[in-house]
Amino acid sequence: MPPWLPRLLWTVVGIVVGLFVTFNVLQRLRGLIVLVAISLFLSIALEPGVNWLERHRWKRGLATGVMFLAVFVGGGLFIGMMIPLIVDQTARFIDQLPGYVDEAAEFAERFGIEFSSDRLADALTGVDSDLQQFAGDIAGSVFGVGTALLGTVFQLMTIGLFTFYMTADGPRLRRAVCSVLPPERQREVLRVLDIAIEKTGGYFYSRALLAGFAATIAWATFRIIGIPFALALALWLGMLSQFIPVIGTYLGGALPLLIALLESPGKGIAVLVFIVVYQQIENYLLAPRVTAHTMALHPAVSFGSVIAGGTLLGAPGALMALPIAATVQAFVSTYLHRYELVESPLTSHPIPGSPPEGGSAGA
Repeated sequence: MPPWLPRLLWTVVGIVVGLFVTFNVLQRLRGLIVLVAISLFLSIALEPGVNWLERHRWKRGLATGVMFLAVFVGGGLFIGMMIPLIVDQTARFIDQLPGYVDEAAEFAERFGIEFSSDRLADALTGVDSDLQQFAGDIAGSVFGVGTALLGTVFQLMTIGLFTFYMTADGPRLRRAVCSVLPPERQREVLRVLDIAIEKTGGYFYSRALLAGFAATIAWATFRIIGIPFALALALWLGMLSQFIPVIGTYLGGALPLLIALLESPGKGIAVLVFIVVYQQIENYLLAPRVTAHTMALHPAVSFGSVIAGGTLLGAPGALMALPIAATVQAFVSTYLHRYELVESPLTSHPIPGSPPEGGSAGA
């Protein structure tokens, strides 16, 4: 046996054991790693605002606290306005449900189908025992729901704590990381971080600007149409349409459309027309101007990154996918050398009305 073979075998065994231990540790710490990653992402998003306040002679800790307070107050106001809307509309829908059933019955009679709210109530009387058993099952799972809610609150507090200290102590943390790296590596790390801050902060602030504009226009339109809770519905439309990628517009417009339809079909049609028209105005006029210097992603890349982020981390991953993709694209384009293109029909954009290459207009 060669003298180097035992050392090689022990090295291979050590590597395998080390990888196994590392994999199991990462599996057990996956939840904490996700929380830290979300906190780092949020701290990068808050960095431009904190830096702006710091340049205006605010202390960094105070500037971070003000940014946190603004986010907390904005989220609290949004939730506070949505709760009365949900409670009122749910109660109203329950009160009007028999009327909807009777209207549906009148429509169904044209096709030979007979049912009414009275017959529906008679049919439901036979399932009282099942409903009672179902209610008992719900009551028995209240403790589990409370435990899950407590866990969610703890996770939110953990994210808030990590985010605050990562933002307030950002320069000191960066100095600690860079102090163990050679100067060339320090420049690369700081360059990547600068691109990440620019792209992530630009994404959130441009989205916030578009959300505010969309909410303002929607509030004025909903007031003119005459649907209830116009301000809450406008904020709902603005927030979801801008901060939920790909399908946010449809989710944001579904609730105002539903409430408008409960008022009258005419109001529902008016809300639908507004959503379609505003979406076109935003896509072709507002969004390109606002996001010209912050996000430059192809729609296919955006859609694919959102799917990948949602698959890996769920909703937080889908929200972080676009800024991360823009950061990676900006970083790669910085170091990617581009050459002059050769002439080829496969890479050219033909001018409408011009003759094809090698032919004439009358051919």
